[in-house]
Amino acid sequence: MHGDMPVESLRDFLALLRARGDVVEIEAEVDPRLEIAEIHRRVIAAGGPALLFRNPMGADFPVVTNLFGTLERTQLSFGRRPRQFVERLVEASHALVPPTPGKLWAFRDLALGGLRVGMKSVASGPVSEVDEAPRMDRLPALTSWHSDGGPFFTLPLVYTESPTSGKGNLGMYRMQIHSPSETGMHYQIHKGGGFHLSEAEARGQDLPATVFVGGPPALMLAAIAPLPEDVPEMLLASLLLGKRLPRVSGRGPHPIPAEAEFAFVGRVLSGERRPEGPFGDHYGYNSLQHDYPVFKVDRVLRRRDAIWPATVVGRPRQEDFYIGDFLQDLLSPLFPLVMPSVKQLWSFGETGFHSLAAAVVKDRYAREALGSGFRILGEGQLSLQKMVFLTDQEIDVSDFTLLLETMLERVDWRRDLIIVSETSQDSLDYTGPKVNHGSKLMLLGLGEPRRALPEHWTGDGLPDGVAAARAFCRGCLVVQGRPYADETAQAERIAREDAFAAWPLVVLVDDLDEATRSTQLFLWTTFTRMEPAADVHGREQHVARFHVGLEPPVVFDCRMKPWYPEVMEVDDATRDLVDRRWDEYGIRLP
Repeated sequence: MHGDMPVESLRDFLALLRARGDVVEIEAEVDPRLEIAEIHRRVIAAGGPALLFRNPMGADFPVVTNLFGTLERTQLSFGRRPRQFVERLVEASHALVPPTPGKLWAFRDLALGGLRVGMKSVASGPVSEVDEAPRMDRLPALTSWHSDGGPFFTLPLVYTESPTSGKGNLGMYRMQIHSPSETGMHYQIHKGGGFHLSEAEARGQDLPATVFVGGPPALMLAAIAPLPEDVPEMLLASLLLGKRLPRVSGRGPHPIPAEAEFAFVGRVLSGERRPEGPFGDHYGYNSLQHDYPVFKVDRVLRRRDAIWPATVVGRPRQEDFYIGDFLQDLLSPLFPLVMPSVKQLWSFGETGFHSLAAAVVKDRYAREALGSGFRILGEGQLSLQKMVFLTDQEIDVSDFTLLLETMLERVDWRRDLIIVSETSQDSLDYTGPKVNHGSKLMLLGLGEPRRALPEHWTGDGLPDGVAAARAFCRGCLVVQGRPYADETAQAERIAREDAFAAWPLVVLVDDLDEATRSTQLFLWTTFTRMEPAADVHGREQHVARFHVGLEPPVVFDCRMKPWYPEVMEVDDATRDLVDRRWDEYGIRLP
């Protein structure tokens, strides 16, 4: 079970972590409202252990957090089998062209493994030990930030089926608790469950839904994987586990994974919308209050000694960062199979994943790389990417500094910067003109270098309104300007300043020290605070054949704009509370 194989339940994982001394059990009574989240944030920032809170205030169940707060624990939870399976699948896809009896025999392990994949119906399981009326006010669901609209499910696995085709979808959508029997259902655009609700509402029907919490980590990985719409997430979970997934039947509209901790059986109400949020989200800002569907819970199934798993999101890096990077690394060998002209693809978790991606692509004929960029932006959840950097150089695109220098050496700003306006945008990204609307940027850095990059800023001749400047890397200068409200057009003026003429890229920020303290902070402050169609400026602009070309320096205006939500910061009262009580928790940080 451990090592090669993924763990099969939350219990297995906790037992494994206990054996390794990688979980702390906290006996002190701790408040799920704000206090647990602040403890969690301090521990994950220090690379500390998983946290099992035995006595959450006002709740009937213990709560565990930070299960995936290091890459090592994330890898441990899923085991080596998922990676081995993907690599074997890729190997077979190349070797079996054309197929021969000998080749087929060599890969018989894949066929035999396929016989063990699927679902297994069982009459009962741990999740069905208790069947009761909903009392979600007794769950230790976390309120993570002082501005949050209330307590949220943060690791729910939401299963629905299409009313027209019957195909299932397993997704992870945050759920704000509205009452003991109702929650919100945060269906963003491009989410399978939201499509199912639209079909049900067109028929005037509620959408049956079952929400699982806990169970095999493979279920969570399958729920967030960017799969094509016709690939069942439950089947992927079974493939990752290497066995049939046991599910309890006859307890609701859908079978329930037997090893789950909780199952909430109910329906998403047709035509019903209710304010949801605010919620401090994984971009590091508040996602604001909007109207979202309502989930009505009819029954709750759970283990007799159920444990509530939760996570805390906020400014990267949090648990979702490690899970996302693990998932990218797992699926990366498959990208060239789906998109043959794409050799590597990486999304930067430091930017919330959807703000910036980069790819190594083939460029065997003129502008082939551009086609690869459009191919990436047309692939499932990748269509929500805001910016994509493309190069044909054989580099590790997850190394951002190397990537940026490679791009800046090669980009021809007159033709290699492509901005498409009036596009969809991630619901949690507020840089666009309105929710779900924005623009896309593709930047190409191809062929041989066309310029030598400056390395250092001499410190001489800062223009009016620029407080300081510092090189982030070769070719990229970061400057601290006036607040956006004081000079909205400062980026355009900076692009025309002779002092910056030697720099291909200038990034305009509010706080130079923060933006240049680390690569992680540069990525976060730059790409989560700009919208391509509004915030990219050049020394000169040329329009030819419906294409806008720029003359460098090119300026990215990454200042906070007045309509952006606030950056998530811990409130003073919670910080002081955790400071005072720290010794009671019994946590020793590395």
